[in-house]
Amino acid sequence: MPKLPIVSGNEAVKALQRLGFTVVRQKGSHIILRQDRCGCVVPNHREIKTGTLAGILKQAGVSVEEFITALH
Repeated sequence: MPKLPIVSGNEAVKALQRLGFTVVRQKGSHIILRQDRCGCVVPNHREIKTGTLAGILKQAGVSVEEFITALH
């Protein structure tokens, strides 16, 4: 499994949108995305820590490889 990249909240949202997620709403600095039945919450920070990003991907049901390919 490749290492998780350090990305910003906006970059993570854009990558998840490329994977089919849509932005439902935003409350403060937390952006809520949804795809069918599963959803995830992404903090809109300059840098998302790797542990937080791993939790977001697990919550969204997205593998690290899928996320990395969606970033580029």
